[in-house]
Amino acid sequence: MRCSLAVLLLLTTYSGAVSAQAAGPVRGSLVIAGGGNLEGTGILERFLDLAGGGDELIVVIPTAGEDDAYDQSWDGLRQLRAAGARRIRVLHTRDRKVADTADFAAPIREARGVWFPGGRQWRLADAYLNTRTHRELEAVLARGGVIGGTSAGATIQGGFMVRGDTKGNELMVGDHVDGLGFITGVTIDQHLLKRNRQFDLLPVIEAHPDLLGIGLDEATAIVVRGNTFDVIGRSYVAIYDAQRTLDSGGRFYFLTAGDRFDLTAREARRRSERTEPIERVKKQPWKKPS
Repeated sequence: MRCSLAVLLLLTTYSGAVSAQAAGPVRGSLVIAGGGNLEGTGILERFLDLAGGGDELIVVIPTAGEDDAYDQSWDGLRQLRAAGARRIRVLHTRDRKVADTADFAAPIREARGVWFPGGRQWRLADAYLNTRTHRELEAVLARGGVIGGTSAGATIQGGFMVRGDTKGNELMVGDHVDGLGFITGVTIDQHLLKRNRQFDLLPVIEAHPDLLGIGLDEATAIVVRGNTFDVIGRSYVAIYDAQRTLDSGGRFYFLTAGDRFDLTAREARRRSERTEPIERVKKQPWKKPS
């Protein structure tokens, strides 16, 4: 686990508000993907289906990326177009004053879906958190639309943002910790197994045991509707809950495509067995490391 003394100090001294209750949007849907190549996984197709189909307007916000400007010819739109999106509008600024204007946010009012590609999630927070654009994004959900994203576009959707330090993405709790909060009481990590990150959320949940940690591997996503999410894609989703341990003492467990998770009860069920919680997971708090 890559965790220095400085990381531990930030984890234990951070005093920001952390919601005790994990909750999804009251209306609308979220598609939260772990990065990597999403083609052939059904993730983008599910996003477009929830938006009402390929003829609905999709707004893409690539601000997590490094470039200063993006247009309709940006190569990052290729996978969405291949999935069937025929009306895409790119929306981008790094200026919070611009993001706080009705003119800039106007395309979101017409959209049934909004997609956040990857990059660094703190750039999205810098540009849009608590602006008019943020409020219009929440309105997409309120009218039954869908917000999706991958990699940085996944982590920004949670209430508590990990890997948000401007100096690098190895620091789990850095100088940016507030996400857009479309799913509250949750912190989201990505590229989980591909980049050997499966242990990185443990110190975050130890320091903030009310948080639910969700780790997403590449080519894998959760689809959140209300207080339930389903897993889709090719790989695994890891759950970190300070009130749940495996019978072996393990402090996280994996879900795969077809599994379902109840955010209110904090219980997972396999696709084939909806009546019983997932095997080997006990409602037992984590033991403090010796």
